[in-house]
Order: sequence, then structure tokens, then C-alpha cells
Amino acid sequence: MTKLLIGNLETCHLPDLGIHDLPVRIDTGAKTSSLHVDNMERTKKNGKPHISFDLHPDIYNLEQVCRCTAPIVDTRKIKSSNGEVEQRYVIQTSFQLGELIWPIEISLSNRQDMSYLMLLGRQGMGDKVLVDPSQSFLVSS
Repeated sequence: MTKLLIGNLETCHLPDLGIHDLPVRIDTGAKTSSLHVDNMERTKKNGKPHISFDLHPDIYNLEQVCRCTAPIVDTRKIKSSNGEVEQRYVIQTSFQLGELIWPIEISLSNRQDMSYLMLLGRQGMGDKVLVDPSQSFLVSS
């Protein structure tokens, strides 16, 4: 299988959530992918636990807000880059880079102090990609 060559930053799409052209930081040091969200609210849909949240798809325009809802697949203790452990909701959603689309799990957190709204971790990369950390935006969206 040919793997997609990606750089340390790419532009991804989360089609299930209606999010397009989202900058994503490729982080081979992170096990789990994460997404910065606000106003998380646990709900039920058809008797199953869901999480509703706000996403700011454009980091330069925080007025733009996308309200999303997704089934909760897990809650996990995740250690953040500053060493703190927090309990996070985990969702599964489609992740698109270029022409490739595959399902990934994403933990939801408040990453407002971070430069990028999304990190793609090792589990999300799976066996689909090779990373060239010296390059950015190798995949045309």
C-alpha cells in the first residue's frame, strides 16, 4: 500500500462534522489525536450518549462558530503537553487528507492556549501516512 507523504502541518477536513480546511499539526509524539472545542454539553440521542460542542474552524476569526454533535465512544485520561492529566471525551469521525478518508478517534479538549486547533496523533495516522517533519502542506486539499 502506498502511504501518503505529509509534513508537520497539513490542511484536513472533518466531513462528518461539516468542517473543511482545518489546519492540523502532525504530532508523532502524541498517541491520541485531539481537537480544541468550547461549550461541551453531554446529551442523549436515541438513548445513546452524545457530546455537543462548539468549534472555531478559523483560528483567525473566533466569531465563526460551528456547533457539532457526535456520539461519545469513550472517556479517557489523557496527559497533555504540559504534563497534566485530564479526563476527556473521545469521538470517532471521518478524517480527510487529500483524497484519503479514514475513521479516527479524537479527544475533545480546551486547547485555546495552543497554536493549532487540532493535533493528529499516532493512532490517527495509523498505517496511512509517512511524515517528513521538515516540510509543511505537502498534501493538496
